[in-house]
Amino acid sequence: MSVIFGINAVTEALKARGRSFDYVAVTPERHDARMHRIVMSCRELGVPVRQLPREQLNRLAPGSAHQGVVAVASAKQYSDVDDVLANQRGEWPFIVLLDGVEDPHNLGAIIRTGDAAGVDGIIIPERRAVGVTGTVAKASAGASEHLPIARVTNIGRTLEELKERNIWTVGLDERGSQSYDEVDYRMACALILGAEGKGLHEQVRKKCDFLVSIPMLGQVPSLNVSVAAAVVMYEVARQRRNSDRKKFNS
Repeated sequence: MSVIFGINAVTEALKARGRSFDYVAVTPERHDARMHRIVMSCRELGVPVRQLPREQLNRLAPGSAHQGVVAVASAKQYSDVDDVLANQRGEWPFIVLLDGVEDPHNLGAIIRTGDAAGVDGIIIPERRAVGVTGTVAKASAGASEHLPIARVTNIGRTLEELKERNIWTVGLDERGSQSYDEVDYRMACALILGAEGKGLHEQVRKKCDFLVSIPMLGQVPSLNVSVAAAVVMYEVARQRRNSDRKKFNS
């Protein structure tokens, strides 16, 4: 079993219906509308609700800001790459691959922004990288319950498979020769981001069709990986949205 905590994460997990729930524990101290909606959703789905003192919630989700609600549920069911590709939401596929992101808050933030920016799914490695934990679910505000997330044994091999499917690969790297906004993203593409402080592995970097960077105008040489991901994901979304407007107006 897994633990999900926080208002948004538990709400979206109930809404997505992708997990089985043992029970949802709530603190009797909260009587607001958001907590009431969680309790009503549990009743509609037949999920047991337990009122527990905050101390017990703290033990269920130690060290977390659980906001008075903790769900004990089955573990996150990962998708495979075919599932991610089948989830295409726009005219062109748009996938994000993470080459070893280890901080759960960064992964959660990337998932949340990816869902908002129209990404079809996220691909992460099985080893030396964080999976979808309770902290990730909370940091994603529940987006991890809706966006397909695939785990693969080898990111480099997965890149090759995507290229065989005519998907262009764009690596974000501070050594990239092009600015991120100089690439035309109106194509089937995958954005690849490296680990915190390390960037892309060399073998992954060599497999990318494009290497792009974000111009840095200050003294610090790079952005946090979740912030960098958001910058590029929304550039992709902007270009594609403008393309749709031109088609509509033509």
